[in-house]
This record gives sequence, structure tokens and C-alpha cells, in this order.
Amino acid sequence: MNLVLFDLDGTLIEGDSDHAFCEFLITLGWVDADAFHQRNEHFFKQYQAGCLDIHGYIEFATAPWRQRSQAEQALASQRFMTEVMQPQLRSPARELVRAHQKAGDVVAIVTATNEFITRPIADAFGVPDLIAVNLERDASGAVTGRIAGLPSFQAGKITRVDEWLATQGQRWQDFDRTVFYSDSTNDLPLLERASEPVATNPGPALETIAGERGWRILRLFS
Repeated sequence: MNLVLFDLDGTLIEGDSDHAFCEFLITLGWVDADAFHQRNEHFFKQYQAGCLDIHGYIEFATAPWRQRSQAEQALASQRFMTEVMQPQLRSPARELVRAHQKAGDVVAIVTATNEFITRPIADAFGVPDLIAVNLERDASGAVTGRIAGLPSFQAGKITRVDEWLATQGQRWQDFDRTVFYSDSTNDLPLLERASEPVATNPGPALETIAGERGWRILRLFS
């Protein structure tokens, strides 16, 4: 039995769903376009540099929609999937996921993007098991702007995978192979933890590391 984990942004989809959803909020007219875009770019550059303030980002990224009605939130999510995400759900990525599922592998998506954005994307890939940043909710169920528990970001992905496996009554050592697909050096801890790290559509930094360490390099979108 094999464990197969997929990063999402830049790995199974070409773009970054977190960044894209914030830009989509500008399209909806829910934010001041220039100021919001500048802050979104600021956080995105932090992420690319490996120093994202993820708690600050979640507070910023959820502020425009978390006080809106559930109907408004649901419509925004649906439109985002249809207008922005569907064109990024490319056949090579879908086929890779399906191949592992058909082989009987245990498959999960592990992402640093929050579950409000990524649950519909994981569903579109046919992956029930999603490990994402969980949003804290108050007694009424409204999102507070804070993260619930440990964020699935950088080394936190390992802990969150450990916790998820425990809920299934499983451990890393129960698997013959553990495979992790990722494009980013933010995921080095989990790439190093896997028995088969796969640098997938890697950025230059990860491609260099993969070459030095003899990791497989996969380009889904070239």
C-alpha cells in the first residue's frame, strides 16, 4: 500500500488559488482594488520567498467576505470555481491523480491554502481527503479571520499529515512507498519526509535542489 500526497497550487493547478481568489474579490467589487491588490502581491512575494506571515495573510484574505451572508459566500465560491479554477484543471494533473487512485494508493491533497477555497477544487479532482488550512469559526459558524489549529504550511504539513493518518488508524511506516508531489521549496520538509519526493513543475530553486539530490522532476503543464 502506498501513500501519495499532492500539493495543490503550482502542482496540480498552474496558478495559485489563494492569490487568485483575492484577485477575484477585486472583480466582485468587494474591496478597494488598488490597495487590496498591493497587499495581496506583498503577501504573495512573502510566500515565494519562504517567509509568509500566514496568520496575517488569513486575516487579510478573509476580511472581504467573512462578514457576508452564506449565500453571498457560496455564490462567490461557485463563480470562482467556474470562472477561474475550471480552466486550470488540466488533463495531465487529473490523469495523474486518477492513476494513483486506480492503483489503490491512499491519496490526499495537502495545501497551505484555506479549506474555503480548496474544498471545491479537491472535489473537482475527485479527492475526498483534503488537508488544508482550517479557518476558525465562532459559535454562530462565522469565520473569525484566525486559523484553527496548526496551519498546513511548511513543516506544519508533516504534523497535519501525521494527525490525518492517525484518524485513519495509520502511520507513515505502514506504507511501502510515500510519494509527495510539489512545486515549491516551502514544501521541503514534506518532500524530505517522503520516500519518493517528486519536484512537480518546480520553480528554479526547487529544480536545483531536486537535481542535486537526484529527485524525480515532473512537468505536468509543459
